[in-house]
Amino acid sequence: MMITVSPKLPGENNKDYAYRVIKDSIMSLELEPGQAISEIELAEALRISRTPIREVLGKLREEHLVEVIPQVGTYISKIKPQLIKEASFMRYILEKEVLKQACESFPKTDMYDLKKNVALQEELIGQKGKEREFHILDKEFHHIIFKGKEKEHIWEAIIRISTHYNRMRLLSEIRHSFVEPIKQHSKIVEIIEQKDSDQVEDIVRLHIVEPTKLWNDLYKADSPYINYFEYLDEKPVFL
Repeated sequence: MMITVSPKLPGENNKDYAYRVIKDSIMSLELEPGQAISEIELAEALRISRTPIREVLGKLREEHLVEVIPQVGTYISKIKPQLIKEASFMRYILEKEVLKQACESFPKTDMYDLKKNVALQEELIGQKGKEREFHILDKEFHHIIFKGKEKEHIWEAIIRISTHYNRMRLLSEIRHSFVEPIKQHSKIVEIIEQKDSDQVEDIVRLHIVEPTKLWNDLYKADSPYINYFEYLDEKPVFL
């Protein structure tokens, strides 16, 4: 089992360090859905004791990212369609309302940060293997909008419920492309800048709901990724 081990951050204790590195490995699909993991191997990779690893795995289990099967082992949770549907519903409703508020007023400093973020996204276009970098910028883009309207805690709640949704989005971006989302981000900036709230519902639906229609191909029985899912049937579950 190999994971990317980054250095500790200033002031980061072993538990926080293990949580950050292991969760990042899960969310980036480096640790694949359904993959078996070992406390011993994780402790050796991070060069810390097993106690914080055990605590972290318990926390990740509460977040539906790790599953423990008694007498069998510990596994990265497979992607659950129901959790994806709940997260996409939450994002659609809340992002639509926050974006409408952003059209009424939005801080200049946050607008600058939004434009800088989109410019960094555009630099990734045409480069191979940049899906994870885009994914990080994408989350930060939406975070800036919520922060600009003093709704950061709401964004944190969305992130907590979106673990399966975000793994699915990354998988789709790897399979397809992230060019269209970047164009949509640019349009969102334009809508905020022009205070054009009439376009909010359409752009949020295009940005959050429409991409889910591509996901059903990843969920079919003959998909190369089908083992990533808690598979139920071939009905179009992501519409």
